[in-house]
Amino acid sequence: MHFFSQYRGLRRENYVLFFGRIVTNMGSMVWPMLTMILNQKLGMSAGNIAILTAVFGILMMPATLFGGKLADRLNKKNIIIVGDIVSVVCYILCGCVPLGMGTIVLMFVASLFQTIEGPAYNAIIADITSLEERDKAYSLLYWGANLGLVLSPTLSGLLFKNYLWLAFIISGVAIGCSTILIWFFVRDITPVEQIGSRAEYQRARDGESIFAILRQNPTILLYLAVSALCSAAYDQYGYLMPLDLGRIHGENGAVIYGTVSSLNCIVVVLFTPFITRLFRRVIDTKKLLTGKLLFLAGYILFLTFLGTIPMYYAAMLIFTWGEIINTIADGPYLSARTPASHRGRINSVSGVAYTILRGVFNIAEGKAYDAYGSTAAWGLTIGALTISILLSVWLIFRDRARYPRLYEENAVEPAK
Repeated sequence: MHFFSQYRGLRRENYVLFFGRIVTNMGSMVWPMLTMILNQKLGMSAGNIAILTAVFGILMMPATLFGGKLADRLNKKNIIIVGDIVSVVCYILCGCVPLGMGTIVLMFVASLFQTIEGPAYNAIIADITSLEERDKAYSLLYWGANLGLVLSPTLSGLLFKNYLWLAFIISGVAIGCSTILIWFFVRDITPVEQIGSRAEYQRARDGESIFAILRQNPTILLYLAVSALCSAAYDQYGYLMPLDLGRIHGENGAVIYGTVSSLNCIVVVLFTPFITRLFRRVIDTKKLLTGKLLFLAGYILFLTFLGTIPMYYAAMLIFTWGEIINTIADGPYLSARTPASHRGRINSVSGVAYTILRGVFNIAEGKAYDAYGSTAAWGLTIGALTISILLSVWLIFRDRARYPRLYEENAVEPAK
């Protein structure tokens, strides 16, 4: 039970956001199946799917930057609520109209507003949580997201063939319930005031542009490069993997992929508290490296035993351990090294960097898959992940030199 007691003492708003994320993700049935919807329902090739995904990503970039600017200037709670309301309307409409490109457009609009609210969601966690508790806060939110996702991928796989419309309706209702929770129970979003030498890197720097902040912190740019490469490789879990499962197992591929995705969520639910506690004294940069090494191990196992169904689940177990470690380090790393006044914009810039690289990478993956087959496409993925790992090793040394106070013991005084 001490694994769960580590989450005590956070502000009430952390727990509301935790339950809100559970409810939202209980209805997350559509996006995990996007590749299969486009491929099996609408007849798109792998290359066209990659191009469409890249176009969506490019169109999302202004929304990400706009959302970051809004998050630093307006009430973050209100941004989240407005974004959720639009998403609810879009998903309900998706369930009521015939499946076609109009449905994809509605999904895009919903995703657009979710993207706008994304920087506000990330920034609000950092705002309401002290530096020493931030890893637990992000871990709790991530845990809640996956508690909600435990059954939804399997259910979406079962609904995929004949009842896809119902998956859209359930998604809309779930987001609506989460919005109600946030509306009524998230009240105090006043940022914590923290003093101490470790907190100096996150002190507000009003009046400075985001470009000035990044220019003075080249280590953040290295981190963004590492994370963008890793994110592009991670995305193949939702792109190349379902394509391969559909190619090898036919229509059963959707069910297999759904159960593999559910295992991902189950492992997160079971292991997140344990891994958070186990790695609580490990610096963020080493967590990031460990996570990427496990990503690589999971992919290699999946590819080595492609066609052997039980090994998909073994590969997903290892892959998910990497995901947990990477996630509990990601948010705390960035928030501890950037000014509180620029959190929204930093999150939006990172989102744009990820989107650009993922878009280009997915187009390359689609072209490679169509022209040369699965092996060539996976070769690109393994290569990108390997480069990300090498850059992560460099980041460990650069980070210690640039942010020495974060490595000092007892350098943070209690938050007020």
